[in-house]
Amino acid sequence: MHTSVVLFTADLRLHDHPPLRAALDRASAVVPLFVRDRAVDAAGFAVPNRLAFLADCLRDLDAGLRERGGRLVVRSGDLVEEVCRVAAEADAGEVHMASDVSAHAHRREDRLRTALEAVGRGLVVHDTVTTVRAPGSVTPGGRDHFAVFTPYFRRWSEQRTRSVLDAPRRVPVPEGIGSEEPPDRRELSGLSPGLARGGEREGRARLAAWLRGGSGDGKGAVDVGDGKGAGVVGDVGEYEDRHDDLAGDATSRLSPHLHFGTLSPVEVVREAGGLGGPGAEAFVRQLAWRDFHRQVLAARPAAAHEDYRTRHDRWRTERAAREEVQAWREGRTGYPVVDAAMRQLRHEGWMHNRGRLLTASFLAKTLYVDWRVGARHFLDLLVDGDLANNQMNWQWVAGTGTDSRPNRVLNPVVQGRRFDPEGAYVRRWVPELAEVPGAGVHEPWKLRGAAREAARGYAERVVDLAEGLERFRRARS
Repeated sequence: MHTSVVLFTADLRLHDHPPLRAALDRASAVVPLFVRDRAVDAAGFAVPNRLAFLADCLRDLDAGLRERGGRLVVRSGDLVEEVCRVAAEADAGEVHMASDVSAHAHRREDRLRTALEAVGRGLVVHDTVTTVRAPGSVTPGGRDHFAVFTPYFRRWSEQRTRSVLDAPRRVPVPEGIGSEEPPDRRELSGLSPGLARGGEREGRARLAAWLRGGSGDGKGAVDVGDGKGAGVVGDVGEYEDRHDDLAGDATSRLSPHLHFGTLSPVEVVREAGGLGGPGAEAFVRQLAWRDFHRQVLAARPAAAHEDYRTRHDRWRTERAAREEVQAWREGRTGYPVVDAAMRQLRHEGWMHNRGRLLTASFLAKTLYVDWRVGARHFLDLLVDGDLANNQMNWQWVAGTGTDSRPNRVLNPVVQGRRFDPEGAYVRRWVPELAEVPGAGVHEPWKLRGAAREAARGYAERVVDLAEGLERFRRARS
């Protein structure tokens, strides 16, 4: 019996899974394997929220495999050593896995290929498993990547998207391959209270609700969860008009499932693109941004921790700005929409995209604190904490990345009035301001009389916006 190993990484699904399909086509049995890589722990990426979501994904993947006559093999340790050990136990001729873009992933792939070839086994790496287009497949003439999104998106849109693969009906797994029990989120502590649940079943249910218009009545976001926000599903048809609506929460919330690969980005693009209309087109454009950031990081791995385009900033360090950074993390900067977004992050392990932009701008531009301080905090809490998206978006906001306007500063008062005009988002997450009516909630320092009394207990501003802007302009000049 010829056997192959399928190494699952950030592709924890059975639907549209090219490595699994290829292995089943070329072998009579497969070993579906996930390794809890101690290198991820050592690098500080194994944080509670993502570990909990990962546990859900692994248990759901194991259940799906068992329904098809198989099971998931889980091991812990050095990934290369464990894959080689399992391949030897199964006498597997090949190992199949998805490609990835980080420097760590490249080193891991090189090490694994070398180790397998030394014992006469092969490594087959598959593209378009975690991206719609393979990094490096969309390039300008004479360069290895696009540095500007618009021409990238134009070329990205011209390429053909591969077909979607059905989930296998049967997954035969050889006997005698030892496995740990899949982890359980109940064993973890320090989780965000409103953390969403993971797993392919959950992801596919959310995708179906998003594509059919939430409740199907065209009235926008609906709650399919516990009522605390993490169960909300919006309406793709309204995405173009409402994706920045903070209070409406009219986004898909599919980012954790795309990060862990419980949903295929190829399938999502094909399903959404097939609907047509401005909302679906705007949503597909966001998935192209995801590919864009990956092709940047694939070509410039150091951008995960170094300026992609230096502005020669002399950033304030976390130590120099300790009190302001702590206020930002805890959501008590004195700027309500910033504080609301940071509290949503702490409660859900997720934040609305508009909130991510304005909170990042506040830290990097208004407080002039090193973008890496904020990027690390986001990775500590975000369940969708994706290295390429997180780091490159932080650099975009900080003006050291791909933004064509590096000195752009987002004013939190203007942003609040524009994207939360009635103040509902602020009142949802900042209870100190729950009794302040209307748009006045965005400038509590201007309140008078009873309204001022209603806001008593809310934090004072950590910086005057004009002073922060002047400091940034002096630093950049």
